[in-house]
Amino acid sequence: MTAVSIRTYLELVRFSHTVFALPFALMATLIAIRWQLADGTAPLRLVDWGRLLTGILLCMVTARTAAMAFNRLVDRTIDAENPRTAARHLPRGAVSVGEVLLLVVASSAAFIASTLLFLPNWLPLVLSGPVLAWLLGYSFAKRFTMLAHVWLGAALGLAPVASWIALRGHSLVDHPADIIPAALLGLAVTCWVAGFDTIYACQDAEFDSSHGLQSIPARLGVPRALALSKWLHIATLALLVALPAAVPQLGGIYWLALGVIAGLLAWEHAIVRPDDLSRVNEAFFNANAVIGLVLLAAIALDLWL
Repeated sequence: MTAVSIRTYLELVRFSHTVFALPFALMATLIAIRWQLADGTAPLRLVDWGRLLTGILLCMVTARTAAMAFNRLVDRTIDAENPRTAARHLPRGAVSVGEVLLLVVASSAAFIASTLLFLPNWLPLVLSGPVLAWLLGYSFAKRFTMLAHVWLGAALGLAPVASWIALRGHSLVDHPADIIPAALLGLAVTCWVAGFDTIYACQDAEFDSSHGLQSIPARLGVPRALALSKWLHIATLALLVALPAAVPQLGGIYWLALGVIAGLLAWEHAIVRPDDLSRVNEAFFNANAVIGLVLLAAIALDLWL
């Protein structure tokens, strides 16, 4: 495989967008490690830490690659008809159906294999099939439900929950409430992603409606969709406000970060209006790419300083 073809595959799956979910997986990882050190269940050897962290990163990258490649494969005909997406790799013939299918299969197999790094914790391996089914299933969601944005949000929201299970699966059988921090993060991610994906989908409201595709903007109209997106982001902030109740180690730096995030979300909604969608991409990429990184840095600093 040449360097050019590697770049093509990375562009196909929008590898740079891993920044949306990976920080939240790392947040859950940092909290889980902090708790394991406190309760004496942390691995003693550096090689064990390396194995677990490598497993989390591999699972994140391979699962997302499989899901994104599958989405491009399933949507190739729709993308070819939509002027906004007609230049994507499959519609323009930059890659073949067979090549993308091979990428889906290889990434899915690599995801399942990566869960073996967490043994003797068997939960990640057992749950890898249902998780993969949910991730791939999103690609069909807009064909039958306008809540496809929530489905996508939940797909990314699995990242912190899965990381938590990988590291603290031993405690969940006897103490199910132990998962509350990861659940709060997962729900926050779900609402956050559903909110900004609804904004992004406003660009295709007319196309989706005319082609029988389901989306919140296509069903409710752009003004109502943008209003619903605001409420989803308010819910995101509410869930993040609740997180310190479950993770008492979070303090002033975390609250400062929440203020920054609230400002970014407010700016995102201020520049996208029903009568002016010209800055959707700016809101989608600039604001949301920063949010996860800001929160990750704040949680890391509060936990370890």
